[in-house]
Amino acid sequence: MTFDEWAPAGLPRLLRFAAVLCGGGDLAEDVVQDVLIKAHRHWDRVRSADQPEAYLRRMVVNEFLSWRRKWSRFVPRPEILPAEPVADHARQQADRDQLIGELAKLPRRQRAVLVLRYYGGQSDQEIADTLGCATSTVRAHASRALAALRIELTNDLSGAHHAH
Repeated sequence: MTFDEWAPAGLPRLLRFAAVLCGGGDLAEDVVQDVLIKAHRHWDRVRSADQPEAYLRRMVVNEFLSWRRKWSRFVPRPEILPAEPVADHARQQADRDQLIGELAKLPRRQRAVLVLRYYGGQSDQEIADTLGCATSTVRAHASRALAALRIELTNDLSGAHHAH
């Protein structure tokens, strides 16, 4: 498969993945653009990987994790734009926005672990391979991230109940 054959179906999937990982559309587009330049240059290597889509997701994660070092003057806002129009009820959309906002507050590696696990559907071993760390480190990041989300969401919920 050539890069041009992959792009029509693969690019939207990669952008959606990056949007969830990055916490917004603008940064996701920038990260994916940088990854696509590299992927196009080395398409033979990407195409010959066991799982080209996983290889590209790993490239996106690596680019996302290095983004702050690369562009330290750029501080992304936790702005969330849906990748596609959403036909949800208002409450479901508000819950989604709140969760993505809370994800944006997490340290980058913790956020990457949760996105790879729950959005990307990867196992701890696959995540460890993607991030270049041990599975125990993946589990530690996931545990800390989920604990932080529980605390934040619990605090938000208790504040909401007192406001009514």
